[in-house]
Amino acid sequence: QVQLVESGGGLVQAGGSLRLSCAASGRTFSSNAMAWFRQAPGKEREFVTGINWSGGSTYADSVKGRFTISRDNAKNTMYLQMNSLKPEDTAVYYCAAAPSQYITMGRDDYNYWGQGTQVTVSS
Repeated sequence: QVQLVESGGGLVQAGGSLRLSCAASGRTFSSNAMAWFRQAPGKEREFVTGINWSGGSTYADSVKGRFTISRDNAKNTMYLQMNSLKPEDTAVYYCAAAPSQYITMGRDDYNYWGQGTQVTVSS
């Protein structure tokens, strides 16, 4: 059974940092693009950042310069380092894996999803 399990969420003050992890099991995703999405209350799930098999990455404009995505293929794990957090970053963060090696921003392009981890940034 393929599973993606996020961890590392929590409550942090504005300006603080958090590091999210996404551990995959059941198969390897070393050749696949993976991504982080987030969903705030009452809003659509949106693309945050994605990474391909070789470490190339893409970021949403809202997080550029503050968030860093990385992956450890040997551990089948992806990470999201979030710095300079803002209250508008508050959301449930989901990791996702695509069937292809290409990073895309569309939710429908990812076929494996984690259960999500809550990130709350207080002002």
